[in-house]
Amino acid sequence: MFFVTSLKEVLLHKIPIKIMKYKVILILLFFSSTALFAQNDKKATDILNGVSKKYKSFKSLKANFSILVENPKDNSKETQKGTLFTKGQNYKLLIAGQEVYSDGKTRWTYLKDANEIQIDNQKIDENAITPSNIFTMYEKGWLSKFIEEKKVKNVTTQTIELIPSDGKSKNIFKVRLAINKSEKNILSAKIFDKNGSFQTITVEKLFPNSSNEDSIYIFNKDNYPGSDIVDLR
Repeated sequence: MFFVTSLKEVLLHKIPIKIMKYKVILILLFFSSTALFAQNDKKATDILNGVSKKYKSFKSLKANFSILVENPKDNSKETQKGTLFTKGQNYKLLIAGQEVYSDGKTRWTYLKDANEIQIDNQKIDENAITPSNIFTMYEKGWLSKFIEEKKVKNVTTQTIELIPSDGKSKNIFKVRLAINKSEKNILSAKIFDKNGSFQTITVEKLFPNSSNEDSIYIFNKDNYPGSDIVDLR
């Protein structure tokens, strides 16, 4: 799996250039290929196909989200809130004092504390979780299984468990998605890391088709006067 940096390291600002290398399932390849759910769980497949179809119908999307990282080994917890804008392969992410822009080929990361701009190539890995595929990443490389259906605060939720089809190459061994049954929206995702930590991503608000302007996704260094530029390509 290409994304090997843990979200906890990002939140603690240990590896700022790898802000996009968090292991998430929430917060977008809207336009990936036909779904390929390796496990023969028809109910899970039908649910996920419905979610995928809805997200792919959006031209663009803005999502407000929160991420909770828990490490049972030291009882530590870290929470961050962020906003994600996506349109096709383009995305803009605001989180933890950082702004990240990508056109699918190049990634620009602005580090506010350091007043620094880092530029690197956006590597392509169909099995990686990225802001451009976060809502449909399960279409390839994952086994799906229906777990349960229950009501939470008057909302009927469906729980789907995802297991990597190639577990040896991933640091994640399990993901649990909570899906709004009637709206076909992903409400949250809990990621189980092999190191024993958990990462829970919760979608707080979705704004479909609200971020269509191309200017949203264009990085303009003139907006960051006096910043240092580090080109890592």
